[in-house]
Amino acid sequence: MKYFKEIYDYREMIISLVRKDLRGRYKGSVLGFLWTFINPLLQLLVFTLVFSIIMRASYEQYYLFLFVALVPWMFFGSSVQDGASCIMRESNMVKKIYFPREVIPISTVTSAFINMILTFVVVFIVLLLSGRGVNPLALLCLPVVMIVEYVLCMGIALIVAAVTVYLRDLQYILGIVVMALQYMTPVMYGVDMVENANVPQMLKTIFNLNPMTPIINIYRQILYYKEVPDLSTLAVAIVTGIVFVVLGAIIFRKLQRGFAEEF
Repeated sequence: MKYFKEIYDYREMIISLVRKDLRGRYKGSVLGFLWTFINPLLQLLVFTLVFSIIMRASYEQYYLFLFVALVPWMFFGSSVQDGASCIMRESNMVKKIYFPREVIPISTVTSAFINMILTFVVVFIVLLLSGRGVNPLALLCLPVVMIVEYVLCMGIALIVAAVTVYLRDLQYILGIVVMALQYMTPVMYGVDMVENANVPQMLKTIFNLNPMTPIINIYRQILYYKEVPDLSTLAVAIVTGIVFVVLGAIIFRKLQRGFAEEF
């Protein structure tokens, strides 16, 4: 409780860092904050062109099938990659003043989370304009899976932020890992394709162990299939998120003692 109270006492600092990140994200660009909405739409356009037209994905309204998974995936990718370098970016602050170092990755992930929530405004507009609509009952589960993903991303960000201080190459390695992981996560295809594919069982096991697999599956159940998510899938996602955030907090606490000496 003392650990959480200390972080809570620095909530104003977290809010300040989040504001700073959101304001500076597209500072100097002509379109500014509009890139929050344009960026996922452009990625959606590219993936839809490749998988719906060129490779002919068989899913109905494939652009919706992709969009509802692409937005949470972008939040995950941003949290991991920005989280890896967040301590390095604020190295001067780390060296000069005392505060719980967890504040930095927390503000980084929170900023990306707010960005995702704003992007979901576009998702809902597209769902309504497409005629697919939403299921109000299933929609009640959306905040739950958002919080679960936030907790998972927080745990991973704490781990990579701490390790990157000692292993600087990790931030570049993670760019490749996140790109590879996107193709091992059911973002551009469904879980059914993996289950029915003629691939070694080991690959299916790796796919199922991917912490983002149940989360992306739940987003798609709620927004694309308009179903209340399966409770077992939701339970797996919750447990995974808790495990990662606890592990992340422990690792970060142990490694943060030597941060100042590394800069």
